[in-house]
Amino acid sequence: MALQKRQFAHTDVQLMQLRLNLSPGQRIQAMLDARALVVGLIRGRLRNKYPEIPEAELNLKVLEEIERAQNVKPWLQSVSRHSA
Repeated sequence: MALQKRQFAHTDVQLMQLRLNLSPGQRIQAMLDARALVVGLIRGRLRNKYPEIPEAELNLKVLEEIERAQNVKPWLQSVSRHSA
């Protein structure tokens, strides 16, 4: 089985420079805003998939999906350091 080369996305240098200028509090707020966006996207997708379920059940489905995503091992851990 041949190893596939991984393609990495281009680093946005301007965005990185902007983030370096943020205070620690602003960095935390940016992280919280990004998290809120992702949770909102998950919630919207699940609401479209399950339009009739109550809000409490939808919240549980959102939490289940986040937990499932946290349990997925990053691909870097599955690549041997000595394979090349």
